[in-house]
Amino acid sequence: MKLSIEIAQTILDGFDKHYRLFRATSVTAKERYELADWAGARAASLERIDMYDERVEEAVAAVEESFPTAGREETLWPKIKRAYIDLLYEHKQPECAETFFNSVARRVLDRQYYRNEYIFDRPAISTEHLDGTEPTYRCYYPRDNELRETFLEILRSFDLKNPFQDLPRDIERILQAIAERYPQGWERRPNYQLQVLRSLFFRNKAAYVVGRVVNGTQLVPFVVPLLKDDIGQVYVDTLLFETSDIGRIFSLGRAYFMVDMEVPSAFVAFLQTLLPNKPKHELYTMVGLQKQGKTIFFRDLQHHLKHSTDQFAIAQGTKGMVMLVFTLPSFPHVFKVIRDWFAPPKDTDRKTVEERYLYVKRHDRVGRMADTLEYAHVAFPRERFDPALIEELQRLAPSSVECDGDQIIIEHLYTERRLVPLDVYLRDADEAHTRLAIRDYGTALKDLAGADIFPGDLLLKNFGVTRYGRIVFYDYDELTTLTDCRFRSLPKPRNEDDEMASEPWYAVDPRDVFPEQFPTFLFPAGPLREMFLEEHGDLALASTWAAQQHRLREGVQEDLFPYARELRFCVRYGDKEEQGHDSTTLPASAASRVAPGP
Repeated sequence: MKLSIEIAQTILDGFDKHYRLFRATSVTAKERYELADWAGARAASLERIDMYDERVEEAVAAVEESFPTAGREETLWPKIKRAYIDLLYEHKQPECAETFFNSVARRVLDRQYYRNEYIFDRPAISTEHLDGTEPTYRCYYPRDNELRETFLEILRSFDLKNPFQDLPRDIERILQAIAERYPQGWERRPNYQLQVLRSLFFRNKAAYVVGRVVNGTQLVPFVVPLLKDDIGQVYVDTLLFETSDIGRIFSLGRAYFMVDMEVPSAFVAFLQTLLPNKPKHELYTMVGLQKQGKTIFFRDLQHHLKHSTDQFAIAQGTKGMVMLVFTLPSFPHVFKVIRDWFAPPKDTDRKTVEERYLYVKRHDRVGRMADTLEYAHVAFPRERFDPALIEELQRLAPSSVECDGDQIIIEHLYTERRLVPLDVYLRDADEAHTRLAIRDYGTALKDLAGADIFPGDLLLKNFGVTRYGRIVFYDYDELTTLTDCRFRSLPKPRNEDDEMASEPWYAVDPRDVFPEQFPTFLFPAGPLREMFLEEHGDLALASTWAAQQHRLREGVQEDLFPYARELRFCVRYGDKEEQGHDSTTLPASAASRVAPGP
């Protein structure tokens, strides 16, 4: 028993070190915001993504060095697991510590399949009502419906070192936004209060106050984005009430938040009351705990399979030349498997594809690239696979698929939220929705360019429409950095032979891109092409892309707001508007026609 306790303590020590470093990185996000150290914020975000795997490797090395026979004594692991459970009594992050245990156990045991008594296939420690040494959120009790003093107290409670640009003005605008949202006011109940999470949520160049109003049985979420001007002063950019607007802020298409959480489960439980339709695994992922999100997603999938009967089938849309994509109709995700060979003209390999998916995971996705979860050695019930899908997997990805009795084993796959491919969406869209989709498609390209991303393959089939009506890119095999491209204007023909030539008569480098070709390459002659040119004719000019490259090389970080331009106070009240792109989306009537998305 002593040996099992010592091994369990070694693993827990590894996790505690990880979470200590995780919190330290999150705590210093406030300082980076105050100093406007945006480059430091990007570096810290990247470092934090790699942090978990580094600590797992250290813990595995510690177990194998101190207990060299542990990996061979599999019967010892149920005892180690029970000892570990005892150590988690009153631990503040037990669910994350269990996931860390699984990661270490799988590496030490070096097996593809694990018995449930060896690892945590389901939570052993409840996180319900778990709280830290300080309350997770602060409560404010307004004396009346006048919230001026309450919001002053809330904004000052975070003790930002920067002065506010004009705090009385911002408070007035918050009150005006509330009055417009609730023109008839509301009847106060005895429990009337505002509850605000203790930590600001930091991402890119913004900090977000996250809270809720409780009044009787009614709960109203709110988020207050805090931005900074050129001289370091803080100002309130808007006040968000609508669940759809708040949901876009917590979209997996964006970078993960930096937020200081002693008890992550308490933060996630609070966020779930604001976004009841947002899965728990997405909320854990958005606060930077991607591995915990990955664990919860897999448990959700297993639970869903147990309580459903439909079959996995090939996903709708044009088949890809690099990925084989399948889905379960009753489950709002797709699963991607890399093909063993790629049809021409694709010129890449498995390693490059994997590197590009990792690049997207580590990059700021600016709300325009779907986040993915990556899994290895996943067993599915064979009876749940459509025979046509099995045949397709065995034909196109035989090295990644194994049929083992009543199971289908996928050696390596990615999963992401299911979207409606843009080309499929446009087939049934009316003229108004088509124009809005084309407009947001062009805006997506500009948003990606601002983040130094060039999709490579701009075909509409590689973009999807989310449930919020937002256009998102999801095919990464040709993705590259914008600054690595060379945008050129098409050379003018020298003579008639040049003009009639079937092949380019001029030299073309692999990095060359000719934006003038985009309209004819992407759209057939007719309304779609005309709409694109009307909405984003500048994207067909090499000078547009070259100008963005210049901004990137000068170190300019674009302001990309995760909410619509018209919601910003500077727009509503006619201020001199700050630079940046908005979050234009299709209207609710259009968004309601698409499948669930981020």
